[in-house]
Amino acid sequence: MMKRTTRDGEQRVSALDASSVSVIIPAFNEAGYLLETLNRLRAAEGHLKASAAAAVEIVVVDNGSTDGTAELAETAGASVVRQPQHNIAIVRNAGVAAALHDVLIFLDADTLVPADLLLTIAQEMADAECAGGAVDAVQQASSIVLRGYFRFWRIIGLAGGMAQGACQFCRRSVFEELGGYDETHYMGEDVDFFWRLKRLARRRGLRTTFIRDCQVVPSPRRWESWPVWRTLIWTNPVFAFAFRRRRATWGGWYREPPR
Repeated sequence: MMKRTTRDGEQRVSALDASSVSVIIPAFNEAGYLLETLNRLRAAEGHLKASAAAAVEIVVVDNGSTDGTAELAETAGASVVRQPQHNIAIVRNAGVAAALHDVLIFLDADTLVPADLLLTIAQEMADAECAGGAVDAVQQASSIVLRGYFRFWRIIGLAGGMAQGACQFCRRSVFEELGGYDETHYMGEDVDFFWRLKRLARRRGLRTTFIRDCQVVPSPRRWESWPVWRTLIWTNPVFAFAFRRRRATWGGWYREPPR
């Protein structure tokens, strides 16, 4: 455990020990990517436990996979919940219903995390005034056009306080007060959740955080398999916001991993 000499430091260590976390991972046909995500998480778990007596629970929500995703997750030691309905908000909420701990972390199944991820989140959540937050996600598409496009929207997002759901986190009490992710959304539920989280925190005199010095890396495989024009349209936040409640718009998205 990390040692502190000040009274405040001792209190923070105690709070950090209490910051046991549940990592909730929606997964639809992710057998080819999930194991590496889980391996990275286990490394991050070891890093956290080297500094605090915190427990880590990994909950994989199998979204009707047909490729052995659930079996792979169970073999890797994760808890598995099954939710066949293809709506990412419903899937995330199902994971929370099965989770045990107070600090909830939402991670995409194809997203690689650094070793200090869980410790960094636990340190933030050791502050009782922190309601939750998000971690910076870096897209690594091979296309020069897409790299520039994603970089542009990342800058806009940082300036506008927008945070997508590759890695978000909050307290259970806050999640419940917000009513979880909005299940009327078929896209953009993560951005909506973060905005509502920030508004609630302001009303409660709390704070949210956006972690930039600890970045996660989502898989670019979807963008690699699509024509560029399709990526430019379907990932455009304006388009996503306008059609966020129209399931028919996102039919192709929901028939393919990872949504």
